Amino acid sequence: MAKPVSERADLLPLLAEVFRAHGYEGAMLALLGEATGLGKGSLYHFFPGGKAQMAAEVLAEIDRWFEVNIFAPLRESDDSARAVATMIGAVDSYFRSGQRVCLVGVFALGASRDMFAVQVQSYFIRWNDALARVLGRSGLSARVARRRSTDALVTIQGALVLARALGDSRIFGQTMANLTARLLARPE
Repeated sequence: MAKPVSERADLLPLLAEVFRAHGYEGAMLALLGEATGLGKGSLYHFFPGGKAQMAAEVLAEIDRWFEVNIFAPLRESDDSARAVATMIGAVDSYFRSGQRVCLVGVFALGASRDMFAVQVQSYFIRWNDALARVLGRSGLSARVARRRSTDALVTIQGALVLARALGDSRIFGQTMANLTARLLARPE
């Protein structure tokens, strides 16, 4: 059993790992309580809206992390190569070099998809837009920048799935190492 926590913010990473491991549907209150060290009543004290509120707040916390560490740096950088390298490093770190699945992706694929559609779509749209803009600032046409940005998100998500499915995090690391050059390559 986990050490009990008393701050709501301390609960979010613990709840996230339960959702990451079991999806929304499989994250039963018993598992959420075990991970946090809290009983059902205490969980409802922190999250009166129940499991749906827990999931929404976990997604919001992930969104905040990505806004600070990925989206804003991409939007604000004048140095496209550095911005892309920073994004790749942050993505690699966040997903623990492919050992951690994308929780937003878990929600996008699960039966609860419609409950969280706005948050999931916003996350991917903002990432795609920020990356396409920084690639455009590198001299790529808007069309090429958007295509590469979308391809990068597909590549990242696919590499996470494949690394996890094969139990080989090197797949993710190799994919991330190759992605920077692919993103910034001059069009033929």
